[in-house]
Amino acid sequence: MKKEFATTSPFETPSFIRIEPGRSWSALNVKELWDFRELLYFLTWRDIKVRYKQTVIGVAWAALQPLMTMVVFTVVFDKFAKMPSDGLPYPIFAYTALLPWHYFTKSLGHSIGSVVGSANLITKVYFPRLLLPVSGTLPAFIDFGISFAFLLGMMTWFGIVPTWGLLVLPLFLLLAALTALSIGLWLSAINVRYRDVGQAIQFLTQLWMFASPVAYPVSVVPEKWRLLYSLNPMVGVIEGFRWAVLGKQMPNLVPIIISMAIVFLLLVGGIIFFKRMERSFADVV
Repeated sequence: MKKEFATTSPFETPSFIRIEPGRSWSALNVKELWDFRELLYFLTWRDIKVRYKQTVIGVAWAALQPLMTMVVFTVVFDKFAKMPSDGLPYPIFAYTALLPWHYFTKSLGHSIGSVVGSANLITKVYFPRLLLPVSGTLPAFIDFGISFAFLLGMMTWFGIVPTWGLLVLPLFLLLAALTALSIGLWLSAINVRYRDVGQAIQFLTQLWMFASPVAYPVSVVPEKWRLLYSLNPMVGVIEGFRWAVLGKQMPNLVPIIISMAIVFLLLVGGIIFFKRMERSFADVV
């Protein structure tokens, strides 16, 4: 963060203070982000209250969406298309993948709209703008927790016992969060200038879901295309989730490693891009 002071003489107080954001990765002030942690809390809590304000069934909406999607997938892909499910009951197979997927899409959508949605705040006070897309990824953790409780109930119904793999589940959830944040940093900055991004992402995420192993296993993808297929970072996330929760065969580590590498590159590039673009947020938003 750069500050400039203007005075009329050495003995007078500054007549104005200009605060400018940094322009590169090196300008990322972690201490400053930590100093504004209370603001991050209030931004997150604001989004949670707005989401469920004046709703009839409240937080049950968090589990209803993946549950209804699972029912449709079961009818279409299991009953009609006879899609393989790695030897698992198809409802469990699909629902386990839908949890990280819905967390990802909700976090990405909120992260993209976070800067535009906080226009009044941006134009009035200074704070690290990076907190906005970060706060967009946090409320969906509550939705995930509620949906995960439904999954445990379904596993009990089907007689599936959780394994020690649950211990590494937070790592795959963190990877899903970083995936949403890394893409959200890029698109939230672009969305300030081109509002089409917010509209297009809803359509693109629907297409993205069918390019991810949500309704089908990775085994149906031809061997020669799997390396290219693994460039989709959600492939490693979903496969890791199924292994951690259901105790299925240990997944191929290549997609997971590729996912982590891609997310890291997107995150670093996204932070640099966001820091450069944030200089014009107050003027454009």
